[in-house]
Order: sequence, then C-alpha cells, then structure tokens
Amino acid sequence: MNIIISKVELRRIVKNARNDGKTIGFVPTMGFLHDGHLSLIQRARKENDIVVTSIFVNPTQFDPNEDLDTYPRDMESDCELMASAGVDIAFFPTAESIYPHGYATYVQVEGNMTQVLCGRSRPTHFKGVTTVVTKLFHMVFPNLAYFGQKDAQQVAVLKQMVGDLDFDVKIVVCPIVREGDGLAMSSRNSYLTPEQRTQAPVLHRSLCKAKEMIANGERSAAIIKQNIEKKIDAIGSAAIDYVAVVNAHTLETMESLKGEILIAVAAKFGDTRLIDNIQIEV
Repeated sequence: MNIIISKVELRRIVKNARNDGKTIGFVPTMGFLHDGHLSLIQRARKENDIVVTSIFVNPTQFDPNEDLDTYPRDMESDCELMASAGVDIAFFPTAESIYPHGYATYVQVEGNMTQVLCGRSRPTHFKGVTTVVTKLFHMVFPNLAYFGQKDAQQVAVLKQMVGDLDFDVKIVVCPIVREGDGLAMSSRNSYLTPEQRTQAPVLHRSLCKAKEMIANGERSAAIIKQNIEKKIDAIGSAAIDYVAVVNAHTLETMESLKGEILIAVAAKFGDTRLIDNIQIEV
C-alpha cells in the first residue's frame, strides 16, 4: 500500500493509471475505520483496478459546537485495516493542503435537500461535505466513488451535485453495516457509555417496526413517525433530533407513502448524536 500526503503526487499516480486504462475506485473517509468502511473498500476492490482511500477529518463539515477536536483518530490502525482490505493508495491530506491560506471557494447544493433532516441542526455541514468531496474528486479522478447508505442524506446531496456539475464519476451506494444488535456502525459509537450503548439500538428497532407496519398496509407517514417517536422516547436518555418520512431521492416530506421512501432518524444519547435509516419501495 502506497501512503501519500502530497496531492501533486497523488494526481501524478492516478493520472498515469487512467492513461494506462485502469479504473479507479475511491472511498473517502474521516478515518477511525470500522467494518462499515471496510465494506466500501471491499466493494471497491472487487470492481476496480486501483483503490484509493482518503483519511481526512474535514473541518468545514463541523459546526463550531461539534466534535472536530475530539473526533476519534487512529492512523496506525487505519493503515493496517486499509492494507488488509487491499487498498492501493492511502491518501492522508493535511488541512493546510485542502484549505490553504486565503481559501475562499465553496460548493453548495441549494434548496430543500440540504435544509431538512440533518441540515436543520447542522446548517453548514453539507456545504463542507460537497466542497471537500469536489476537491477530492479533482485529486483522485475516480471512475467510481463509494458511500454508505447510513449517510443517506449525504448520498442524495452528492448525487445531486455530481449530476448538476457533470462530474465524470458514478456514486455507488453500499448497505448499512450493523453490529449484532442492529446498531449502525459509526465512528461516534465509541463515545457512548456502556448504558447508552445498550440503549442506542432502539433506533434500528423503531425502524424495523416501521417497516413491519408498512408491510402490513400502513401508508400514513404521520402514524409511522408517531410510532417511531414513541419507541425512542421510551428510552429515557434518548433525545430525538428528528424522525422523517421523505422521498428517497428528493428528500421531500411525504404524507402518504408511495414509491421509494426514506425513513430517517437522528437522536442524541448524552452528547453523542447518532443517525439511522431504512429505504423502502412502497
């Protein structure tokens, strides 16, 4: 595995590879890798000649009161996991190389898509995501880029950006990887106390119940939301940020369920904010 810090060196290597007719699969991450990340890398390994994984804790997608300084990091473990999963190039850019002195240009998807769900409580988050992903795409030149369904809103926003700006890259969405009790894998799970960790799977259980209700004929978004909220509220330490039933592509709110829908939840367990979702064809 080739560890690269310089974006100039990265561009040289991937351009040469593409000139030789090789395909590039790209997995952008913020590090502290777990099995969810590894599932993306493994998918990329199967579908591409060269796999590039970036590790960059992007400061522009953190709001001022969020956990940028304390976000978990473990470069040694990340390198071992990437090497074992078959990564060819591990890219570790610095904040100074991504956002040099005087940096003033940002990419932003306007409208409802970035203002609902996580966008309500994290108003600058997606501006940071779309900006850094744009920059990384220009450095890596991937044919395919891999993202997890757990970040469903991020996926929808990036698909919109890629289409609007004519990026020559395909977004590949991979399934959520879960712990044995259903909790969606996340780097932030490490923040949970033992008690909170036993309570956090309520997010997945509430979504499973919603799926069951829909399978049994329920089509009212309001009733589905009420049921999810009731289950989460029953956990004393859980504070709901949102429960939403939306169109899976546009993220527009739905009243009656039809077509491809996304049911998404976000809640805090103490200071730790977790998200989860399911996508259903009705």
